[in-house]
Amino acid sequence: MTVRIVTDSTADIPPEIARELDITVVPCYVNMRGKSYRDGIDITPSELYRNMEEYDVNITTSQPPPGDFVQVYESILKEADDIVSIQCASSLSGIYQSALHGRDLVGGKGHIEVIDSGMTSMGLGIIAIAAARLAKTGASLASVMDETSTAASQSYAWGIFDTLKYAFRGGRLGKIKSLIGNILPVKPMLTLKNGSLRPTGVVRTRAKGIDKLLDNVRKFKNIHDFGIVHSSAQDDAQKLRAKLSALVDKSRIYISQLGPGIGVHGGPGVLILSMRASDIPKKAADLELEKTRKNMPQMPSFQPPKLNTAPLF
Repeated sequence: MTVRIVTDSTADIPPEIARELDITVVPCYVNMRGKSYRDGIDITPSELYRNMEEYDVNITTSQPPPGDFVQVYESILKEADDIVSIQCASSLSGIYQSALHGRDLVGGKGHIEVIDSGMTSMGLGIIAIAAARLAKTGASLASVMDETSTAASQSYAWGIFDTLKYAFRGGRLGKIKSLIGNILPVKPMLTLKNGSLRPTGVVRTRAKGIDKLLDNVRKFKNIHDFGIVHSSAQDDAQKLRAKLSALVDKSRIYISQLGPGIGVHGGPGVLILSMRASDIPKKAADLELEKTRKNMPQMPSFQPPKLNTAPLF
């Protein structure tokens, strides 16, 4: 029995890792200047951020339509017996529903399991990598499903944003919140767990934000993987990786550039740290979150960005 892993491009998995582990990535779409581009195929993250910074053009994203998943599933099932398709959190995007529809259209040509990861960016990527590692050993579908579920329950993500103006532009925040966000010289911080994307406070400098990221991970035990994702902050990503290498082997710390799915709403300067850890003290993450909230200036809550759910065709 052969099991293959499918995910979407919001996972931000480094291309070389996807190739090594036979992970198939279904691209989202970037809509800009009247054209649609496939994420990672027709447009790179660097090209996206250059357009955002230099030309200030209006950019949106669209989920892959069910037909894209049908093509991928049918192609894989010519060689594999089963597919585990692990998607971006359904609370953030319609990709999961699109994958479900694609599975139904394939019919009885193979067994396809579609999973709502509750995560995005490398939080999703780490889950897909864990599943693919096990699948490469020849494990059964049931074992790969168990590993996926376990990895999802053990995954966390925290992020620092340079600005909220791209979220304001997309209508995710009201006028008063927009005014506050533009006036205050602060770096917003967010956390993602189980599909819930929440603001956790603000910091005055990027360095303090990175310190907070490190504080978050230090109380966890048995850390398996880290994923560091940046939009245009390679130096910060490398510095963070150097500090995290004291906790896990460098081969388990992945660095990639933030793709358009979240990048369109976050803009340049985003830094996200994702982690998978087991055997942590009960409620450790929630306790740390509450501590952070008490000790940091508060920012207004807002509706997290959501990819456009309208099909392209």
